Amino acid sequence: QVQLVESGGGLVQPGGSLNLSCTTSGITFIRYTMGWYRQAPGKQREMVATITFRDHVAYSDSVKGRFTVSRDSAKHTVSLQMNSLEAEDTAVYYCYAEHAFAPSQPPYWGQGTQVTVSS
Repeated sequence: QVQLVESGGGLVQPGGSLNLSCTTSGITFIRYTMGWYRQAPGKQREMVATITFRDHVAYSDSVKGRFTVSRDSAKHTVSLQMNSLEAEDTAVYYCYAEHAFAPSQPPYWGQGTQVTVSS
């Protein structure tokens, strides 16, 4: 059973911070590129941040400098630290796992967690 279980979403005021966590099971964690995507109402799902097993990271231009993605090989988790949150960050955030050596294989997705930035 492949599971990506997320936590940390919620309601936060503009300028505030949240930390999202994703715990994985059923995959060989070291072999997977991990990341976070988000989907806002009326918009397509977009990449937020990714991190490879070598800790190479990539960020969307809209979050660069504000968000930090990291992974813990011992705990098989990936986190997204979100600072200086803006209303435009409001979306459902999804954990993502893609096999690093089989990129044609469809990725796995978490259930999604709501992040709402509002005063």
